[in-house]
Amino acid sequence: MIEDLTKLWDEAVLVFNGFQSETFHLHAMLFCTINDFPAYGDLSGYSVKGHHAYRIYEEDTTYIQLKHGRKIVYTRHRHFLKPHHPY
Repeated sequence: MIEDLTKLWDEAVLVFNGFQSETFHLHAMLFCTINDFPAYGDLSGYSVKGHHAYRIYEEDTTYIQLKHGRKIVYTRHRHFLKPHHPY
């Protein structure tokens, strides 16, 4: 899918318009998706593993690695909320 989307964006494909009986070059892009985190990594080409897995808040991401495992826990994930917010 990624290769097909790249081709549609960079090169375009020749498509026939049956209504007007003519061909045209079609460029396309993926505008919006709803997916899980691993699929987000595949689509964006960004690593979703490791200490800076959250692309949007990369510099401000706070994390700790658990002592008895390899799991990374992201802390302060609510720091962007106003003080005394119910969440």
